[in-house]
Amino acid sequence: MLRRNFLTVIGAAMIAGTALSPAKAADMDIVDTAVSNGSFTTLVAAVQAAGLVDTLKGKGPFTVFAPTDDAFAALPEGTVETLLKPENKDQLVQILTYHVVPAKVMSSELAGKRAKVLTVEGERLSVNGMGNGVKVGSSKVVAADVGASNGVIHVIDKVLIPEG
Repeated sequence: MLRRNFLTVIGAAMIAGTALSPAKAADMDIVDTAVSNGSFTTLVAAVQAAGLVDTLKGKGPFTVFAPTDDAFAALPEGTVETLLKPENKDQLVQILTYHVVPAKVMSSELAGKRAKVLTVEGERLSVNGMGNGVKVGSSKVVAADVGASNGVIHVIDKVLIPEG
């Protein structure tokens, strides 16, 4: 059932057409895994602008619901540029930490369940593993269980915005 509910690939994690072997991904932290993939350049730039690189390279464990570059491109024009400005750092930190759970949550723990998971930002994020696929807030998980040395990445198709 799990394999029907998630886009996972046995033997390799595929994200937007780029393969990461499990051994390679597990040897890298979340930031290095995102950088090496090439589909998260906007997310990585945002993490750098927010000053969160050292945090996400830390011991963890973390679960990151990682929006792709396409997810960021779908935001209204000028949104990313505005958020990356130094004067908007607090808002950027709030949005990015809303994508992070301070625990390692594998897809097997989400399948067939509904939950509200506490994010590093402080709000709870709605996760719906019922039905066809998994939704996190308003986004869909498009690749799950990308392992990293300090947690796991689940790739999502939209940027999550905290309600508060």
